[in-house]
Amino acid sequence: MAVNICGTGSYIPSHIMDNNDIAALVDTSDEWIRERTGVERRHLVNGETTVSMACEAGRRALQYAGVSPEEVDLIIVSTISSNVILPCAACEVQNGLGAVNATCFDLSAACTGFVLAYNTAAAYLAGGVYSTALVIGSESLSNLIDWRDRGTCILFGDGAGAAVLRTDSRKMYLPVTHSDGGKGSALTLKSRHDRNVLDRSPQDRERYEGDGYFMQMDGKAVFQFAVKKVPEVIREVLEKNSVGQDEIDWFLLHQANKRIVDSVAKRLGGPIEKFPMDIQEYGNTSSASIPILLDEMNRKGLLKKGQKIVIAGFGAGLTWGASICDWM
Repeated sequence: MAVNICGTGSYIPSHIMDNNDIAALVDTSDEWIRERTGVERRHLVNGETTVSMACEAGRRALQYAGVSPEEVDLIIVSTISSNVILPCAACEVQNGLGAVNATCFDLSAACTGFVLAYNTAAAYLAGGVYSTALVIGSESLSNLIDWRDRGTCILFGDGAGAAVLRTDSRKMYLPVTHSDGGKGSALTLKSRHDRNVLDRSPQDRERYEGDGYFMQMDGKAVFQFAVKKVPEVIREVLEKNSVGQDEIDWFLLHQANKRIVDSVAKRLGGPIEKFPMDIQEYGNTSSASIPILLDEMNRKGLLKKGQKIVIAGFGAGLTWGASICDWM
């Protein structure tokens, strides 16, 4: 038994910070950022939260699919930036949507998160455990960034994307995923909840302003990892499912950097037109980037029934993976 994406939705904060705004904070320029990343602007939470964005993206996906909240029996939220620890973001989404029959949990896998959440939901549905799933990627990365660090603050943005999955009679595609914890130091962020209250001191505030308590990234290492591993995992998932590369209509990659997407397309030898990008508008939204792009393409009418899509994520962990799906 396979699964079908039958609805998509997204939520983007209205507050925009463009490259010139960034240049007022750190030593950079609009030209410098565009040339190295492809990012022109990013949307940042201003009153919204990771949960509120996830709720709205999920609501829009259900409306598109014509599925009532009561029909959903699984909700997975992929996030590294939830505004709540307990209850989990997915349970908060359940409450916000009125999806009273859903089992809910969060998944933390950074920029590979939506792909792994999609795979998890698909496995449950294919196994007959559930029949309707709501998979959401939602991130408020602006809360995790040191806005004095040029290496990270130019890249990231906030937003949420969602997809409704249901069982389907078409072919079941098997995913391919990998992890390499030995190289996790390339992208790190310490928890601010790592000390008992008895250990706290007046120096805590200063301590949280550095020493790993904001997102830190070795940009060169991440770039080299992505341009090598993403083409490999895409070829691997195609071979595993006996699907030719020319059968794929769209390659939806995590929107980390325009140069990464360009390099992956070049290494695969495919036309860049099959590798859509919206990083110029939203920046890197981690686990939200693929479902935001998916919804954007869906709403524009670019996705046609029967088309084959590869979704591929890569990021902290290090983790990476790819999956194939037939569109509606």
